[in-house]
Amino acid sequence: MRNAKKELEQHVSDMDVELIRIVSGCSYGGTPQQAIEGSLNEVLPRLDFDYDSGYGGQELFGYIWYADGTWSERGEYDGSEWWEHMTRPPLDIEIDN
Repeated sequence: MRNAKKELEQHVSDMDVELIRIVSGCSYGGTPQQAIEGSLNEVLPRLDFDYDSGYGGQELFGYIWYADGTWSERGEYDGSEWWEHMTRPPLDIEIDN
């Protein structure tokens, strides 16, 4: 079991978070999904719950936007899920003609 609040705190650590948008709940069944959106301080208290991050369907979906223009998105594979920090590719890529 993992605590969603602690996982998010560890992932963002020293990053300057602008906005977080998370949907929690089962994506494949009758459980209603809960939308959580706001600043880090607004979202953290609502994420203080445990979930199974290693088996079954994905339970948390969402994005985190940072002041430096990067973001994190929720990754999932075979029931295991995590936050993944993303950056845009460089603009100076050479293209062969």
